[in-house]
Amino acid sequence: MVQSALTHLEGSTSGRRYDADRLATVDPVDGRPLLARYDVAAAARTLSREALARRRGRLWRWTELLPLRDPRHVVTLGEGGTPLLPAPRLGAALGVPRLALKAEGLNPTGSFKARGMAVAVSRAAELGARALVAPSAGNAGGALAAYGAAAGLPVTVFMPVDVPAANRDEALLCGARVVLVDGLISDCGALSRRVADATGAFDVSTLKEPYRVEGKKTMGFELAEDLGWRLPDVVVYPTGGGTGLVGMWKAWEELATLGWLGPQRPRLISVQAEGCAPLVRAFEAGAEEAEPWTDAHTRASGLRVPSAIGDRLILAALRASGGLAVAVSEDAIDDAQRLAGRHGAGYVSPETAAALAAVADLAARGDIGADEEVVVFDTGIGHKYPAPAGLPTPPVVAADEPDTDRLVALAGA
Repeated sequence: MVQSALTHLEGSTSGRRYDADRLATVDPVDGRPLLARYDVAAAARTLSREALARRRGRLWRWTELLPLRDPRHVVTLGEGGTPLLPAPRLGAALGVPRLALKAEGLNPTGSFKARGMAVAVSRAAELGARALVAPSAGNAGGALAAYGAAAGLPVTVFMPVDVPAANRDEALLCGARVVLVDGLISDCGALSRRVADATGAFDVSTLKEPYRVEGKKTMGFELAEDLGWRLPDVVVYPTGGGTGLVGMWKAWEELATLGWLGPQRPRLISVQAEGCAPLVRAFEAGAEEAEPWTDAHTRASGLRVPSAIGDRLILAALRASGGLAVAVSEDAIDDAQRLAGRHGAGYVSPETAAALAAVADLAARGDIGADEEVVVFDTGIGHKYPAPAGLPTPPVVAADEPDTDRLVALAGA
């Protein structure tokens, strides 16, 4: 019988061991994230490449290296299994012809947040949670609301008052209680913790519980599988809370322990916005932790995270990989979003556009070679955000427009 090989939780800094079969948030020793640990040798008894290829269920095919004890508690909307799409036209425009995009916008709620919330909500329900609460700059709140509804658990989401309307409405439509906060995601997080403490609702904030990262790590599993059990030269990742970077680094360690990967790792490039770049500042200073960013601002709402609890883990992974942390301007985000659409990548989110803008900058200065294989994580669809500035206003014609020459001129034919 295929079962989870989960053994315990481990303090990411303290190294202390904790019971995995009770609801847990952060390490009580230092307030740092807890990480799920597995008996990989036990997992290998049923998990092989051949067995994996035969399985259905997308994200949930990785049963042995996911935390659910009982499959009856799995809450799924069809998340995971997103394609890795070659983007040669866009790559040529950016200076990296071997570019591919991992299309996370094809997840059920339109972003990679579905992966983390699928696993976190499933595990919380399995361990007896009766209600869920979290802060969100947008996509995470919608995903939590959707998966909470699927699990039959009440959900409360605290969102900044200027959250994109589509994210707010998604959470409301899925039955969540939405509270808008005149502040940033960090302020929303503080209010979420107060509600959790007062009501007993389980707080599923980024890296404030151990299992959202387990859902996100499946991006790392899939990337290796997509490339025939190898990894690209460079992975570029738009970074707010950074759960995906932490998760993928963890995933590759687990695959290496299985013997499915060698020691080579991609250079990880963490991308933030110039208006909120605490990890970039810490990386450039050689610091192990990131100081909170004041006056955080960017229209890429997923990047507007002034303080990431996983900062030590993110910075350590960047340095171990030989990677970088870079920031891009708002104008560069707008330009890259338009460029992506016109070169066949579709309507990407501002966060994805930030990553693409960084690729162009890094290629121009030689930090990414023209012959290198580069994967950008396309973390979500652009439809949930206000459009970038500068889009033209389409002309309007009558249904019986008589002037064919005018029609041809308007059509640009």
